[in-house]
Amino acid sequence: MLEKGKISSFQMGIMMYPVVVGTADLLLPGITAKFAKNDLWISPIIASLTGLFTVYIAYQLHRLYPKQTIIQYSEHIIGRIPGKILGIIYLFFFLHVNGLIIRQYGEFIIGTSLPRTPLSVIISTIILVCAFAVRGGLEVLGRASQLFVPIVILLWGVILILLIPDMDPKNILPILEKGIVPPIMGAITPMGWFTHFILISFLLPFVTDQEKGMKWGIISIFGIMLTLVLLNMTSFFVFGRDTAKYLYPAMNAVRYISIANFFEHMESVMMAIWVSGTFIKISVYYYALVLGTAQWLNLSDCRPVVFPLGFLLILFSFWSIPSLVELVHFLRIVPFYNMTIEMVIPTFLLLIAVLRKKNRKKVS
Repeated sequence: MLEKGKISSFQMGIMMYPVVVGTADLLLPGITAKFAKNDLWISPIIASLTGLFTVYIAYQLHRLYPKQTIIQYSEHIIGRIPGKILGIIYLFFFLHVNGLIIRQYGEFIIGTSLPRTPLSVIISTIILVCAFAVRGGLEVLGRASQLFVPIVILLWGVILILLIPDMDPKNILPILEKGIVPPIMGAITPMGWFTHFILISFLLPFVTDQEKGMKWGIISIFGIMLTLVLLNMTSFFVFGRDTAKYLYPAMNAVRYISIANFFEHMESVMMAIWVSGTFIKISVYYYALVLGTAQWLNLSDCRPVVFPLGFLLILFSFWSIPSLVELVHFLRIVPFYNMTIEMVIPTFLLLIAVLRKKNRKKVS
């Protein structure tokens, strides 16, 4: 087996938390407010349904092929050649999506903190750190998640409490003034983020208590949903309908914090939260890419491909999107891109696998 490390189902769930929240905590309030207005808090609840469905699909496929990832069992389900083709599609997808995540990270750092630092330097440094984490193996990623994620959640809680004086709960009224359609429209983008849970197909084979895998996947989704609901409500309580005008509403809200002329300029705390979450998110996608590539090539060790793939990630972060303007435009179609690869295709794989299993029982 390429990966000798083991993690618990709890570690798996906590690793997946920043995979969604790592991007959504800054972008989601502004995106959902454009469609859902004061009902933006409903959108994450609707969006979480795709996450629950994706976890169910990934877990059922894992039960049929308990020691394999989606790269491996695709060959058993649809045949060797079609499986290899599907495998390369998934590897390209992980490379492309992670390149987009890395580019978002770089643009955010430059736009908010380090405007004079070259984008290539910012991107290269985060890739180098993630490369060492991925090279360390799954246990390193699991322990890093256990260290960073609770701190991130605690800091978010502190920020939400400090923002209470600037909140106006009346902004959220009236509820469902224009029906359920606006919250559904606002849920489309986070739906694509929740389908990232297909990544658990790369983690479940190495989970020690696999019978609890689905349970902790669902708990992680509910934790993410609750976090996004609170973030959306907080942003709207502070800015009202102006929330849609901001690219990073949460960052702008943090600048409002001023208590006794002591608790001020909390942007650095916000940066620490976002960088920590993004580090885990990039690393998990990076790990899936490295492990999947090694399995696709039938390698005995995945460590030799870590740094070459890291270099490719740097290139893709520039090649995939030429500018921040193009990145914002591309984010509009990303949900459908994500849902097709991470939810629709695995669903068809599960249907084919189940039908084949039933046919074998009939023949026997």
